[in-house]
Amino acid sequence: MTPAPDMGSPAGPAEAFDPASGTRLERLVFNHRRWVLALALLLTLGLGALATRVTLNASFEGMLPLSHPYLQNYLAEKAKITAQANTLRLIVERRDGGSILDKNYLDTLKRVNDELFVLPGVVRAQLKSLWTPSTRWTAVTEAGFEGGTVMPDDYDGSPRALDRVRLNIERSGEVGQLVARDFQSSVLVVPLAERGEHGEGLDYAALQQQLEALRAKYSDERFQIRITGFAKVVGDLMDGMTQVALFFALAAAIAAAVVLWYTRCIRSTVLVMACSIVAVVWQLGLLPLLGFALDPYAVLVPFLVFAIGMSHGAQKMNGVMQDIARGAPREVAARYTFRRLFIAGFTALACDAVGFAVLLLIDIAAIRQLALIASLGVAVLVFTNLILLPVLLSYTGVSTRAAERALREAESTGGLWALLVRFTERRWAVTAIAVSVVLATVGLQVAGGLQIGDLDAGAPELRPTSQYNLDNAYLTGHYATSSDVLTLLVRTPEQGALKHVVLDLVDELEWRLRQVEGVESTQSLATLARQSAVGMNEGQLRWYELLPEQGALNTAASRAPRHLVDPAFSLLQVQVFLADHKAGTLKRVTDEVERFAREHDSDAATFLLGAGNAGFEAATNAVVEKANRQMLLWVYAAVVLLAYLTFRSWQAVACAIVPLLLTSILAEALMVGLGIGLKVATLPVVALGVGIGVDYALYVLSILLVQMRQGASLAEAYRLSLQFTGRVVLLTGVTLAVGVATWALSPIKFQADMGVLLAFMFIVNMVGALVLLPALAHFLLRRPAPAAIAGQARAPAPAQYSSRSTPT
Repeated sequence: MTPAPDMGSPAGPAEAFDPASGTRLERLVFNHRRWVLALALLLTLGLGALATRVTLNASFEGMLPLSHPYLQNYLAEKAKITAQANTLRLIVERRDGGSILDKNYLDTLKRVNDELFVLPGVVRAQLKSLWTPSTRWTAVTEAGFEGGTVMPDDYDGSPRALDRVRLNIERSGEVGQLVARDFQSSVLVVPLAERGEHGEGLDYAALQQQLEALRAKYSDERFQIRITGFAKVVGDLMDGMTQVALFFALAAAIAAAVVLWYTRCIRSTVLVMACSIVAVVWQLGLLPLLGFALDPYAVLVPFLVFAIGMSHGAQKMNGVMQDIARGAPREVAARYTFRRLFIAGFTALACDAVGFAVLLLIDIAAIRQLALIASLGVAVLVFTNLILLPVLLSYTGVSTRAAERALREAESTGGLWALLVRFTERRWAVTAIAVSVVLATVGLQVAGGLQIGDLDAGAPELRPTSQYNLDNAYLTGHYATSSDVLTLLVRTPEQGALKHVVLDLVDELEWRLRQVEGVESTQSLATLARQSAVGMNEGQLRWYELLPEQGALNTAASRAPRHLVDPAFSLLQVQVFLADHKAGTLKRVTDEVERFAREHDSDAATFLLGAGNAGFEAATNAVVEKANRQMLLWVYAAVVLLAYLTFRSWQAVACAIVPLLLTSILAEALMVGLGIGLKVATLPVVALGVGIGVDYALYVLSILLVQMRQGASLAEAYRLSLQFTGRVVLLTGVTLAVGVATWALSPIKFQADMGVLLAFMFIVNMVGALVLLPALAHFLLRRPAPAAIAGQARAPAPAQYSSRSTPT
């Protein structure tokens, strides 16, 4: 048989194998294999039990960048702000086209109101509907001001009472707010508290069950319940987790089937799968110990850990399989595979860990928690796939038939492998680099259109035809307000909010905002003062002015609701209702407010962006935009440093990094093409593609550089690296890409988008390692590489072993 690639150490007969040879780590592991297995078993049992306690939950505050100026403004004035950003809106709609001015409808609305009132997490004092005491009407009559609750105390459902309710609704100003313009539905505004009385977080899973039970109970042929808000999005994502798990399982099954097809060895395939699954179990088991829950936006992380584990595990299995085929005993084969690939594998995992760890730089709790969870998973892989798997293979080995078949395939030099080797030739290398430059140039042009934040109305994480997005479309189509609210804060000295000069500025700001595309309506004390002036003058619309008369302003302010001004009249709130929370809409509105503030801020009034779910999302978009480039800069800097410490050659580092840069550029271009914005949920995937993608290049380079150090030509060295690691790079890249591509069928659009994006990154990284890397090496590694790969132990040439030999 053709000798295997010599890893650079003198070979000797197997009978002379010295268990004291190798690195200290190798001796510690393989000379105490039973202790390693016992430790792994104990950890698997213990952490497996803890993994059953993992909960799926989310945090509204955890998605916010609390250090951003907008959030700092909000936190500084939080005690004065009554409006809650985390708010549900329930719509009770007449399905038969009738009016809400119907006894049965109003009775149903009251029952829904009462059930919502007792739900855990609801801020009861701020619950608002037609039935709550805070919903009032005001009118000016010959006798002076009159007012009361929209639903009279003596309401009895009679035609006379219903006529009175209609009049009260019209005088309340709630048409378009709580009541649809066509009078076929009304809204219940349900603010939620992020923390309970004892500091416990809001249980979104339980809330989702209660809301869906409410929907099922009151939806029939006459009425339909519609629900919008952050809590409902999270709840729908949690409901979809069962289907998400099925797609994860399908991807894992595809990976197992392809690995089995490649190896024709059940035992080694099971071991690779088992070690990768054990890593995920350990990762999940550590979450309860750290007090973490699994966020719906972080559910991709366990699968990424599994995918990384499969990639590294397949490399170890392939190395053992080829050594055994050449006559090496099981333990010897496992030890020399460990020697050859541990440093490359450890460096690759370190790069993965860095890809996750840099996310800690982003001041958003959800992303930082994701970074910690992912880093735990990568740390676990160092043990399960770099240490435990070789130890297990040292006992089980692989079937003789599978080993011989693997060797025959590895020694084949025709077909695809001959084609790949040609990329070490000048003409082919120039062509590959030229194509890459063209792709990068086009990709940069397209990627320039990458937007920050959501690009679709409603919840982009869900399909456009999902119930949530249909409900949201109904809300925006039938009401002047929407679930996307930006709250502006106007800070004044005490009693300053009553002054005409301040209200005149607020009035001008509202007018300017209503001219901005995406703004549906605004509401403030200035608006209320204008309405009061009309009411005080027999309803004449010509009096719809902001009167410069302090007494009139004081009268209007005395009836102002607390969500528009605080009791000390030192903080005005301007409610800006948006058509959607698309990135462009938020950018236009916040730019206009900041421009106005620069022009008009003074000691009398300071205009601040600070609250409302749209305000928080605008702040999050700003943080993500700033963090994106910084994060990629840190990731690449760390990967370059780790690769240099491993190879001690800037030329080798360039060969590994340039394909990653191309992948990053093309991935952003693909996001533009798919209409995916850069946000909290998608930002980690872009960074992780760098850490995961470098695995392929490191495994190819680890063999190629050693062979060139021993005097092989670039073409010969690359051919041998393809035999040893390149085949598995191709196998895992295609396998994982096919597996995650099935996610495109998921009912959760977020998973579908991430499946397409990950599949693309797996494929492009794999092609870069097998095509662009040797092309770059033609120009950068034409002379023998540096004298040694840092820390790389030498492994004997397996061809000199006898299949009858056993290690000492």
